[in-house]
Amino acid sequence: MSAYVIAHLREAAPHPEIAEYIERIPATFEPYGGRFLVHAAQHEVKEGDWPGHVVVIGFPGIAEARAWWDSPAYREIAPLRSRHIEGDIILVEGVPEGYDPAATAKAMREALPAE
Repeated sequence: MSAYVIAHLREAAPHPEIAEYIERIPATFEPYGGRFLVHAAQHEVKEGDWPGHVVVIGFPGIAEARAWWDSPAYREIAPLRSRHIEGDIILVEGVPEGYDPAATAKAMREALPAE
């Protein structure tokens, strides 16, 4: 099942370390089957507030996403970003092939207290 690294990064002033990070990051996730799905793209806020940017990196599975995050190659360059850009980053599994949201709704209804 696919997995994703999703980052909500706040606006930051241009800095040489950020440029270096962007140049070096693809090489860190390629050994784990990762690739940018969303990067340097404009987004359109439809609800709520989303200042900054969104980045999505796809991986074949959660194990690969975790291995990338914990890898020495990524840990070495992560401070180039984190020193200059605040943000929130999550690792999340995708849904399996054939996922049916109706089953999730059914389980939710069954967990509700009886009326």
